[in-house]
Formats: sequence, structure tokens, C-alpha cells
Amino acid sequence: MDIEQKQAELIEQYVKRAETLTGPSLAGLIVEATSHPSLFAFAEILSVPNLSKIEGTQYSRYLDMLRLFAHGTWSDYKSNADSLPALVHDQIRKLKQLSVLTLAETNKELSYDQLMQELDVSNVRELEDFLINECMYSVQFAAGRDLSPGQLSNMIETLTSWLSMSDSLLHSIQEKIKWADIMSEADKKHRKDIEDKVEEVKKHMKADVL
Repeated sequence: MDIEQKQAELIEQYVKRAETLTGPSLAGLIVEATSHPSLFAFAEILSVPNLSKIEGTQYSRYLDMLRLFAHGTWSDYKSNADSLPALVHDQIRKLKQLSVLTLAETNKELSYDQLMQELDVSNVRELEDFLINECMYSVQFAAGRDLSPGQLSNMIETLTSWLSMSDSLLHSIQEKIKWADIMSEADKKHRKDIEDKVEEVKKHMKADVL
């Protein structure tokens, strides 16, 4: 079973369980899901209608925590830690992994200083150990994060712009190919004209000799 399929099956399992649980059981499922080492997408779980039942209750902070794992970062957690449940070690590692994904999505290059600040790491060795052992080896496929509500329209706009640029580039390439074909035919005709003239000169020279 490949990693993507495993994650899809995990999501399906959590979604089915979330559809039948309530109150403290839902809160426990959220902690379990956000701690799972192979689960990096939470939008499907977050969209389960049953979760709305804990909104405004004593368990609503667990719903906020699930939203954080779907769209937020470690810095977001630190800024709102007082209103969220305390994270266990596996959740801290997971949220930092997701934070690296967010940084990679929004920056072409990531500096050590930027990563150390975002991940709350004190030295380069600790940062490198985390990136190698907890990111490169643990996240073994091209992972992406759940889209936040405002990201979809931006993505559509970006893809539309990219498509327009691609169409323009394709038209430019087609025009250059057409020009190259015309020049190739012109070159062939020019060579043929020269060859014909050479043959004509040769015939005249032979006639003069005779």
C-alpha cells in the first residue's frame, strides 16, 4: 500500500468515526487524528457536520485545534495557546512538520534563520536533525496542506493566469515553428536555385569547349 492510499484510508476511517461520536469522544478523536504520524490532511474531518455540535461547548477548543492543524502553524499555536488545548509531543512534531510545508509553499528559498524562528529551534544542529529525521524521512511523499477558505479563489486566479501565460507561450512557439518552416523552405528554394544555376553554367562551359 502506498503512502497516499494509506492516508486516504486513514481520513476515511476518521470521518466515519466522527460521524457517530459526540462531546468528549469527538474531542478524543481530534487529539488522536492530529497526533497520527501518517495523517497530514484534516479538511475532510473538519467538514463532518457532526463536529458543529461541539461548537460553543466546553469542547469547542478542540475544534479550534483541528482548524489549526488544517490551516495554521506552530507560530499560530504559540500566539493562541491560552485558548487551545495543550499539545502532546506527537502533536507538536506534527504541527511543526505542517509549518515547514506552509513555509515551503509560500517561499522559494528557506533560510535557516527563518526556519529556526518559525519552529522555535535554538540551534542549527537541532534544526537539521528535525528536517532530516522528522520531515524528509517521515513525510515520504509530495505533501501539501489543506486549503483555507480564502486560498481557493487565489489558487483559481493563479491557475487562470498561468493558463493564459501558457496559451500565449504556446502561440509564440507555434509562430516561431511556422517562421522556421518558412525559412527552411526558403533556404531549400535558394539552394535549389543555386544548384540550377551551377548546372546551367556547367552546360554553357561544356558547350563552349565543344
